[in-house]
Amino acid sequence: MTVRLTLISPATSEAMREVRFDDDGPLDPAGVARAESVASSVPPAPRAYTSPSARCRGTALALGLHAEPVRELAACAMGRWRGRTLADVAASEEQAVAAWLSDPSAAPHGGESLRDLGHRVGSWLDALPAVSGPVVAVAEPDVVRAAVLHALGAPDATSWRLDVRPLTAVHLTGRAGRWNLRVGEALAPL
Repeated sequence: MTVRLTLISPATSEAMREVRFDDDGPLDPAGVARAESVASSVPPAPRAYTSPSARCRGTALALGLHAEPVRELAACAMGRWRGRTLADVAASEEQAVAAWLSDPSAAPHGGESLRDLGHRVGSWLDALPAVSGPVVAVAEPDVVRAAVLHALGAPDATSWRLDVRPLTAVHLTGRAGRWNLRVGEALAPL
């Protein structure tokens, strides 16, 4: 049987607008309103999952999904950078940011490396049991990128070349360890 998975990125939050490493803040009011406005375009699914973050849980709720939080879909653990803006970190730790952006195995922030995130997300994908009907997961942008890289067998460093916009859907179908990608689309009211 084939798994049909739609990954939906969360609506906007203050952390996203400020280009800040997420500190588990909620969606902003505009994000909630936008998610509610596109809820009718989310495919009905017998199974729904979400990253455990407040913004992903809030997005799932606004989309009308009864989604189960899954630890494996958590954003990359950013250690001491959590809650700080990228500009702030780059100003105080220029070499560490350069290492993080160029080496997928680097974790200068004391958290999780991009490569480790990819392994975690790939393992979750490959363990996802096939069921009748689609599966929907609201997941952090870095988790969506990791899933796409795993599906394509692309190098970890490719992650920085993928842009995951708020409230976009990426469709993956998989069976027997082989995944196919249907390029993402913006959610829109039907």
